[in-house]
Parts: sequence; structure tokens; C-alpha cells
Amino acid sequence: MSGNDTYQTPLASRYASTQMKTIFSARTRASTWRQCWVWLAEAEKELGLDISDEAISQMKANITMTDKDFEVAAVEEKKRRHDVMEAHVHAFGQVAPAAAGIIHWGATSCYVTDNADLIFLRDGLDLLLPKLAVIIHKLAKFAVEYRSMPTLGFTHYQPAQLITVGRRAAQWAQDLLMDLEDITKTREDLRYRGAQGTTGTQASFMEIFHGDGAKIDKLNELLCEKAGFPSCYSISTQTYTRKVDLRVANALAAFGATVQRITGDIRHLASQKEIEEPFEKDQIGSSAMAYKRNPMRCERIAGLGRHLANLNKDASDTYAQQWFERTLDDSAIRRIYIPEMFLSADAICMTLDNVVSGLVVYPNKIHSRLMEELPFMATENIIMKLVSLGESRQDAHEEIRVLSHQASDVVKKEGKNNDLIERIKRTEFFKPVWGEVDGLLDPVNFIGRCPEQVLKYCGENGEIQEALKPYKKYIEESEDVELTV
Repeated sequence: MSGNDTYQTPLASRYASTQMKTIFSARTRASTWRQCWVWLAEAEKELGLDISDEAISQMKANITMTDKDFEVAAVEEKKRRHDVMEAHVHAFGQVAPAAAGIIHWGATSCYVTDNADLIFLRDGLDLLLPKLAVIIHKLAKFAVEYRSMPTLGFTHYQPAQLITVGRRAAQWAQDLLMDLEDITKTREDLRYRGAQGTTGTQASFMEIFHGDGAKIDKLNELLCEKAGFPSCYSISTQTYTRKVDLRVANALAAFGATVQRITGDIRHLASQKEIEEPFEKDQIGSSAMAYKRNPMRCERIAGLGRHLANLNKDASDTYAQQWFERTLDDSAIRRIYIPEMFLSADAICMTLDNVVSGLVVYPNKIHSRLMEELPFMATENIIMKLVSLGESRQDAHEEIRVLSHQASDVVKKEGKNNDLIERIKRTEFFKPVWGEVDGLLDPVNFIGRCPEQVLKYCGENGEIQEALKPYKKYIEESEDVELTV
């Protein structure tokens, strides 16, 4: 039976990177279990347990699971209904016979499964963080480039005071930087489970080391050092607390929400023909409507972001439903949502990198769109100018109100252009400022400190660049992501 005859998750077959799929592959998982057993045997030997050099050597020579190893494990698992203790310990012992009696010495199944999962969480986050940093860097560059280009702002999705194209992008970048900070904090807080015994009491290791607690502490120090973690969690039950999974899920779910927010803006701007995602020369926007340029990349990101933003519910429920020292209802669901969190986030990063690398801006359309609304926004400046010349603010406000309603009717009911300025220039009341009206309509007068704000946040010495310093080398060496689908 071929791969086309059985279901495959689209995250793996279509969207995520090979690197991320490799981290969560069956071979990596089983091989990491074997590595954990090697570390345990090495540490136990260093602390005086009777483990031969040959046993260690055979284990180290067979860390990577072969297809034959998987066949042996599958047969044993079917017989014993236990994938770790019986199936994989048995398979490892087959290829490392000198170690068969000491593999997994003193440990529970969660010694390998949980420690391996923590390694996968760490490695997955380490793969995501630089990708996210590159996206933020590219958005910051875009923001700086367009920091002074006025564009229509919206509140309630109604025209509001002008901002700039770059200032809006700076907002996107700031939200993503918050995600980078949260994910980084989650990554830095990860610890190892280590060797804790069946319910976390270390009782089995007290037996092995004849009640020498100092040796058990040293054992875990050695394990952390070998695995590359700063320390173990102070308290574990049979598992590391599933609160850890929830913390990771919350950070990634927040990222999923952010990208929905950003791509929502881009999709609306594409509909207004102001800003578009990259559109390749031979790309088809619609099978029926040849003229269309659908924002398919942003739509993909939004869909994946929606999935990612909801996976923390699985992690939350799993954590909440762990009874006492553990229940196994966490097993099946964690096999699903942990890889899906990382593959979803990875696919989002790849696609979003592609989008921000080639955003297309249409300055003339942006200008014409804002000029449809600017006359209304300029009225406050006109009123203030009249007041400075001695006119009553109340009288000026009433004159403007009447003309604005008339101009609005022309736009809404007759489908014509906004003629408020022409009406003002024909109304005798406004004669003292006729000569200044056009100058008051310069969009630059309405963007406030947008250019300065963008430079301060996204510029060469801005907050973003300071935050991205740990990723400087990765950013310099990164290439634009080319999507295959």
C-alpha cells in the first residue's frame, strides 16, 4: 500500500519543514530514547555501578534505530502492549547484548519518554525562534522603508486619522516580538526530568545506590550535563508536570493568534488594492476568475494560526485531568498535539517569511484612497485656522457640518467623488482661508510622529534591533523562503 492510499497529516506532507518533521519523527523519537539510556548507563558507571565498557560501547554504536530494530520492537509491543519497557528495551538489548541486563537500570518508562519529550520541546523551540527573528527583522526593514508614507487608518473598520504604511507594519512587528520574548522565556525555563523513579521519589535509585542521596543528586547533574539542560525540575511525579507542555502551548498559541491578526490586515489591504502578498508570474488566483489575485498565503497562515491558537486547549485539559501522580490519558493526545503545535508554528513561519519578504505596496492607490476621506479629516484644521483669524468656533463648526453632510450624500447616494473642499472654496464664510485650504490637505500634516516612532522602534538603534542581537548571525545568513505549494 502506497502513501497515497493512507491518510497523512497535511502538516507533514504539505506544509512543515524537513527539519521540524525530523525532530518529531518515529526514528528520532526512538533513537533519542536510546540516547537517554546511554546517558543513564554512562552516569551510573561514573558513579560506581558495575557496567562494563563493552556494554556502553555497544549501546553507543547502536543509538540510531534501524528499520530492523523497528520490526523487532513492533513484534514485542504487539505481544506486551508496552512500547517502552518491553518493546524498545528488548530491541536495544538485541543489538547491544552486553548491555541487555543494565539498559534502563532503576528507571521507569517516563525516564526515556518524558526526557525525550523535553528534548523535542527544546529542539523545536530552538528551530522556531531564529525563524521568527528573521520575520521580525524583515518586517522592521519594511516599516523603516515606508515609515513616512501616509495611509488611511481605521478604527471600527471605519476611516480614522492617518497613520503610515510603516507604522502599521511596526505594530505587526511589535506583536511578533512579544511572541519571540514569550517563546524565548518558555525555552529558557525548560528543565530536564532526569532520573526520578516511578513516582518521583527516587526510591529505586536509593536502592541502587544503597541510600546515598548525594550520588542520586550527582546522577541527575550528570544527566543534565549530558542532555544539555541547566537542571532538573525540583519535583516530578511519574512524569514531569504537564504544566510544562501548557506553558509551551500557551506561548505558541499566542503566536497563532498574532499571525491571524497580521494576515487579517494584509488580506483587507489586498481587497482594497493597497498592499498585497507576493504573487508569482504564473500563479493562478482562481480557477474560474482569471483576473483574481487571492491572498492564498495569508489565508493559509490564518488557517494554520487558528489551529495553533486552539491547541493550548488540549494541553490545558490534559494538565487539568492528571490525577495524583499521573494517569495515562495524557499519552495518546500528547502524541498528537505536541508535534502539531510545532509543525503548525513551523509552517506558519515559513509562509510568513515568504509573505514579508515580498510585500507589494501600491502608493498611488493608497494616496487616492486616503484622499477620498482626507477632506473630512482636514475640517478640524480648517476650523482651527478660522478661529485663529477671529471667527467663532461654533459658527465654523456648523458651516463645516452642513457642507460635510452634503458632500457625504454626494459620495454615498450619487457615487461621486468627495467634493467637500470644492464646496468650502465656494462658500463665502471660508473666504479668509481659501488660499490655505490646499496646503492644509497635505497628508503629511496628519501622520503625527509616525516616522519618528518607526525609527525609534525599528531603526538601526531601535528596540527591535537590540532584541534581535542574539540572532544576528542567523539573520545575516538567512535566505528568503521559497514555497513549493
